[in-house]
Amino acid sequence: MRRFRRSTAIAKTMLHSMPRPVTSSTLAEISGIRHGFFTREGGISKGLYSGLNCGLGSRDDSAHVLQNRSLVAAYLHARELDVQTLYQVHSSVALIIDQPVARDALPKADAVVTRTPGLAIGVLTADCTPVLFSDPGAGVVAAAHAGWRGALSGVLEAAVASMEQLGANRARIRAAVGPSISQAAYEVGPEFELEFMMQAQDNARFFARPSQDAPARFDLTGYVKHRLTGLGLASIEMVNPCTYANESLFFSYRRSQHRSEPDYGRQISAIVVT
Repeated sequence: MRRFRRSTAIAKTMLHSMPRPVTSSTLAEISGIRHGFFTREGGISKGLYSGLNCGLGSRDDSAHVLQNRSLVAAYLHARELDVQTLYQVHSSVALIIDQPVARDALPKADAVVTRTPGLAIGVLTADCTPVLFSDPGAGVVAAAHAGWRGALSGVLEAAVASMEQLGANRARIRAAVGPSISQAAYEVGPEFELEFMMQAQDNARFFARPSQDAPARFDLTGYVKHRLTGLGLASIEMVNPCTYANESLFFSYRRSQHRSEPDYGRQISAIVVT
């Protein structure tokens, strides 16, 4: 009886730690890939990082982070017990890979592209916008980290161009835009707004003010969708609850700053050719 109770307790712990991602219906219907915009639900991290913290750049216990990432890889049926991520620097650089890269030698880039079966790729976010791509005809997938700076400088275009280098056709590519900070929570200063206006006056539509004298609020996901729309893709799906407003589901850099917390976790968005 004691052994049975112990086995039951272990089973309950494993079930509690299993990831429960948000998914895209358009990506889910593609045979031969698995994906997820993983929330903080599941995982084994504690405290500020409670749940499925996948950010090795956080000050969380690295053993917990690695176990969380292994849970994600297992959910995706990946070949390795980890997801290939990058040293993200808010750039417009996309990297093509065909095998895992050593964790202590991660390249600086903000989009990762592959056609290698079993190699799970992903990006980490905590308010920025994750975008997952798939060309079902070519078996090419990509993940992009689109913060405002990366989106403005062309990281989404770079991801699609890199997919084309591997044989993808943008007219077949499906994109899904994942959870990120909403416009209502994204207050920005005049210098920020000026950068967008200098690129195109039409970018004014992505800024709003609740009152005449209030700071502007930026529509990051709207801007990301705008950039994707200009690429002529097969489809774009918005799967983007607000990371700032939904504390039980998502980590948020800005929420942590407003609370003067010492650190924050990161959620992962990942995709794999099976």
